[in-house]
Amino acid sequence: MNAFPDSDLRPVPCILMRGGTSRGPFFRAADLPAGEAARDRLLLAAMGSPDPRQIDGLGGAHPLTSKAGIVSGGIAGEYDLAFLFAQLQPDADTVDTAPNCGNMLAAVVPFALEAGMLAPRGDTTRARVLTRNTGMLCDITVPTPGGRLRYGGDARIDGVPGTAAPIVIDFLDTAGSVCSALLPTGNPRDRLVIDGLAVDATLIDNGMPMVLLRATDLGRTGYESVIALNEDASLKATLEALRLAAGHSMGLGDASGKSYPKMCLIAAPRDGGTLATRCFIPHVCHAAIGVLAAVTAGTACVLRGTVADGIARLQGSGPVHNVSIEHPSGEFTIEIETDPERPGTIARSALVRTARPIMRGEVLVPASAWPQD
Repeated sequence: MNAFPDSDLRPVPCILMRGGTSRGPFFRAADLPAGEAARDRLLLAAMGSPDPRQIDGLGGAHPLTSKAGIVSGGIAGEYDLAFLFAQLQPDADTVDTAPNCGNMLAAVVPFALEAGMLAPRGDTTRARVLTRNTGMLCDITVPTPGGRLRYGGDARIDGVPGTAAPIVIDFLDTAGSVCSALLPTGNPRDRLVIDGLAVDATLIDNGMPMVLLRATDLGRTGYESVIALNEDASLKATLEALRLAAGHSMGLGDASGKSYPKMCLIAAPRDGGTLATRCFIPHVCHAAIGVLAAVTAGTACVLRGTVADGIARLQGSGPVHNVSIEHPSGEFTIEIETDPERPGTIARSALVRTARPIMRGEVLVPASAWPQD
């Protein structure tokens, strides 16, 4: 029933969620129109895109706050919930559902519990989630002491103020999430050539298609500020040319209109971590680093022959590695387990995020954004 019977606005139930260092509205799939085109038209209206300020919607005028999540029920014996991530842009009319987002993924189980799609399972609730974007499965564990969601806790993630309850994500099969394999070219290191410039790169996909480059190979340190990198027009033009070349090498085709592969400048750590990074998403330097981008960059640290080999500082030599990825606003620790029986194979990746609902209710969209009955 339309709560605004005399208005040409249509209410759509949602919960505005923070997931890790990202934010956006979460919807039950059943509350959205059927059909991809109709769904995308509604999401654009809800977010206020295209408009640089997204002044007429929920978007936050930045790629990290121009995201949406769509959750549906699972299949008994296979998974508990299905999640579709949608990346929107402030100034574009695109809705990209090809890549995953590990930050928004952290909000899926809390949203499902809040929306009554899932019941608590004791003092902790563990649910298996299918990401429809790439078919990836993961197990997500959230604290539910006494059968109630708890958002307060002592877990801290850089890029988010304060502390919160830890949400543990165990990725089960991230290798080749969008590409054909962990190393889509079959090589830990490739040579990219554009306009007479030749540079070594690692083309890799362990949850996020990425191109890793040593910052010094492009005349940068890898420790520049986000502001400086975003103002570096020459560097950004070079990175885009390299990204387009890498897209073809990775089997992604023309990447000009896609949000992947991401570009990542790497350098030796300087704050006690494993690797320093400056990640572009893909045309704006990230103030931190995305979850799956961190997993993918961390994976390059434990594989021989990558561009990270020789500058990454790994602790220990066992199959389980705690990898600390330094980024402009702090660090991101992930646990990566290699398979000793199959060199170059990643057995497991795990990390901790936090999430919480910010507002619940209905987003009002123009009635014209909803398919006419």
